[in-house]
Amino acid sequence: MNSYEGILPILKPAGFTSHDVVAKSRGILKMKRIGHTGTLDPAVTGVLPLCLGRATRMVEYLQELPKEYEATLILGLATDTEDMTGNVLERMEQVSVTEAEVREVLAKFVGTISQIPPMYSALKQDGKRLYELAREGKTVERQPREVTIHELELLSFIPDPVHPRISFRTLCSKGTYIRTLCVDIGKALGVPAVMEQLKRTMSAGIREDRCLTLEQLSEQVGNGTLASGLIPVDEAVNHLPAHTVQEEKVKAALQGQRLSHSVVHPSATPGDTIRLYSPEQQFLGIYRADETTGAVTPVKVFLPGQ
Repeated sequence: MNSYEGILPILKPAGFTSHDVVAKSRGILKMKRIGHTGTLDPAVTGVLPLCLGRATRMVEYLQELPKEYEATLILGLATDTEDMTGNVLERMEQVSVTEAEVREVLAKFVGTISQIPPMYSALKQDGKRLYELAREGKTVERQPREVTIHELELLSFIPDPVHPRISFRTLCSKGTYIRTLCVDIGKALGVPAVMEQLKRTMSAGIREDRCLTLEQLSEQVGNGTLASGLIPVDEAVNHLPAHTVQEEKVKAALQGQRLSHSVVHPSATPGDTIRLYSPEQQFLGIYRADETTGAVTPVKVFLPGQ
């Protein structure tokens, strides 16, 4: 089996589940230890970072980062799935909305908002996924969840007299349902709405121009050029502050020992989760500075050569 290590950004094609992409990549790479950093519905395309080898230990940190999407919604139409894969619940014959009204409504969604997760989602309730209940024709009460819309930009507005279309770009926190955002934008405009298309353009700080298609992945594995293009484990979490430990404490750090605040330079801020390096800038792992003492304790140690 091969032993690639790092972050492999894949450009997910339509029609594939995230699990399909992982399974296909396992076959191409001939390795089992692969994880992904956030599920995309089969119809959705775009950035899907895969974690290879020990990089799978970083999934939780990558998932925390904001994600960027480009979406198109249709006004005057509603489905039970909130996207075009579902059954039509409502259809208006005429929708009268102006671009000025659209811009005014979009501006109101920037910031912290409350969403009710869709029934067709992978969230669990009483041990069963919501989409399983939905397929049984059941609807259950879902608790609202707070998410953050950092940016929401109108890309285009097509004022069709029957079904106008709105395309937008959004930068949002993890756990944001773009389908639900589309529906809620429609509600704010006073009309039903459904998501027509969705592409994730950035995830874990990685944009689509850094991604490989599955065909390109196969090609690079074949010609032996893949390893040099993988994103190193520590670069993938460069949103965490970096600190250096004194040479004489490197071994202790790798052995998972607790280090006093004074041996880390520059001193870590108490409470911080940090990347720790040797003086030669060898990545030692993820550590945490104690909130009261500032002492540095290991969270995920990366032993060299493993």
